Amino acid sequence: MRDIKIDYGKVIIRKANKPDAKALVDYLNIIGGESDYLTFGAGEFGKNVEQEEAYIENVLKEKNALALIAIVDGKIVGNLNFSGGLRQRTAHIGEFGVSVLKEYCGNGIGEELIKYLIDWSKTTSIIRKINLRVRTDNVRGIKLYKKLGFIDEGIIKRDFAINGEFFDSLIMGLIID
Repeated sequence: MRDIKIDYGKVIIRKANKPDAKALVDYLNIIGGESDYLTFGAGEFGKNVEQEEAYIENVLKEKNALALIAIVDGKIVGNLNFSGGLRQRTAHIGEFGVSVLKEYCGNGIGEELIKYLIDWSKTTSIIRKINLRVRTDNVRGIKLYKKLGFIDEGIIKRDFAINGEFFDSLIMGLIID
């Protein structure tokens, strides 16, 4: 668990637990409507509380998966999910997604969530590389990932489709060892 200070007060960053499921579902349903940079939009999250509880329980059992939440005054304001490969040949590598409520953006919460992931990855004997996909027009996100050591690895053309418009994604990676 990490405590950081932002303009709004203290932020607690910790692993998600089963009792967080309802608040996480509520958070994810909100964030889906706040950003076009996510892989899901408003009303598209598609999990209920029981499914989110099962997801969290599974993540807590895995050695190459992580689910984090950022909390301000008891409210979830940020989230990061990381999943490693399911087979022995790909268990050492995984991909993450991160989000922060619009109202809390620009306070370093996303950066702290990613730093937690990187630090955690270094303590595992499994994770050797972290990958991500980011829309090529998400300049702020790309800048943050580069600041944290991620490098460009390629472009996926037409990776996102939003309201009939296509967007490319940049694949980025961070080698852990």
